[in-house]
Amino acid sequence: MAHPPSHSAQLPALNRAAGQIEAVKRMVADERYCIDILTQLRAARSALKSIELAVLETHMQSCLKRSASENETQQAAQIAEIMTLLKKYE
Repeated sequence: MAHPPSHSAQLPALNRAAGQIEAVKRMVADERYCIDILTQLRAARSALKSIELAVLETHMQSCLKRSASENETQQAAQIAEIMTLLKKYE
């Protein structure tokens, strides 16, 4: 199996998302207003969604493109793998 692409470019965004989660924990501990907590949770979820999409795009641009040039069966397997992952979100 080929070496997977690097996702290190996502580390700053992951650190920001982790900071947002830590902020939510502090808000809960401080018994902050529900709407403020929900707003912060929404921001963290949005940050994670952006990271998720960037990782998926890298996968499609790198891994899927490579499998397309190597082997049609491998490409079909990777497409099925992506579809299975996406269906879990429903």
